[in-house]
Amino acid sequence: MNGESQKPLWPRATLAALTGLNLFNYLDRFVLSAVTSPIQQEFGLSEGQLGRLNTAFMLGYFVTSPFFGYLGDRAPRRWLVVAGIIVWSLGTVSTGLALTLGGMLVARAFVGLGEASYATVSPAWIADLFPKAKRNNALTIFYVAIPVGAALGVGLGGVVAEHQGWRTAFFWAGGPGLLLALLTLLLREPPRGASDSEPVAAKPAARDYLQLLHLPDYLLVVGGYTAYTFALGAFGYWGPRYLVVVHGMGNEKAALFFGGTLAVAGLFGTFIGGFAATAWQRRNPAGYAWILGLSVCAAAPVAAVAFLTHSTPLAMTCLAGAMLLLFLSTGPVNTLILETVPVNMRACAMAGSIFCIHLLGDFWSPEIVGHLADGMHSLRRAVMILPLALAVATVLWVWLALRTKRQYPVTA
Repeated sequence: MNGESQKPLWPRATLAALTGLNLFNYLDRFVLSAVTSPIQQEFGLSEGQLGRLNTAFMLGYFVTSPFFGYLGDRAPRRWLVVAGIIVWSLGTVSTGLALTLGGMLVARAFVGLGEASYATVSPAWIADLFPKAKRNNALTIFYVAIPVGAALGVGLGGVVAEHQGWRTAFFWAGGPGLLLALLTLLLREPPRGASDSEPVAAKPAARDYLQLLHLPDYLLVVGGYTAYTFALGAFGYWGPRYLVVVHGMGNEKAALFFGGTLAVAGLFGTFIGGFAATAWQRRNPAGYAWILGLSVCAAAPVAAVAFLTHSTPLAMTCLAGAMLLLFLSTGPVNTLILETVPVNMRACAMAGSIFCIHLLGDFWSPEIVGHLADGMHSLRRAVMILPLALAVATVLWVWLALRTKRQYPVTA
């Protein structure tokens, strides 16, 4: 026990390792988006059934997140992370082995379960490694893995599926995670609240988590994040197929464009938004919230143009612009989730956010878009629900910014 406690914390190395693992987290999640067309052809699925594959993943993801949030405020986080990586990697490989739609749904649910453990616990671990002034930048780096991992999943998945079959894409995506899980065993996690000046209260009881329902700032962050995730989840799932169905692009070309654009726009958007929010927050206590509100406010009309135009070049340009704007909020939204709650409830706050944004957000949105497309006989019309969701996020996050401005007025 003493030897373990004397091990250095290595904040930067730990951040690098957790970020790398987060990349594979999203790679395994998004590889499915690149292979929906060949899966549809092999299994004879409707658009709605294709959307259900994502619903199964989300069911495993958000339903189990409160359980991992409860454990994340109590148990050793390192072992929770290792278990999550192993489960999601095995689930990804099993997706490629599935012979029926039912088998694939079960495999995707296990991918979600494993990722729930990792996504709930890792941000709180990072928050305890870095002080408040550096925390948002650290979390921004961690969440840069979202667009890069998603892009690799979509881009590489499309290429591998084209040349080696869609099943092989899942084998390449899931296999490395089993080895990378061993990296986490070399790390030592900090005590909870180690980077905060305020004293850490005792481990909260289950009933203490009801306090989260009485924290207006937390509720506004999560409410806006839910509407945002509704839009972004369906946007990411249907993006490549939208280009195939509406604009007649080939599956591989659409996957490469969407994956490459997602990587570049997501990388720059996450970095720009995260570091700009840190600089703004130093001068204005509402800096994080203003980045959230203004970014989705700008993204909504750009996304609408992307879906309404009949010009393929303009649609591609606006899709890229919308992605860039949407990723501006990635770092600060997660920082606010952690900083609007007591220190000893961070893992559960993250779990509560995951539960809400998926139960009311992208758990339904890909399948809703699929069913709307079936009913309207038009994918173009169906995706217009997504800019409306971004407008709802704008209202809630601007409300948060104005509330924060009133609570903490800027002094000269």
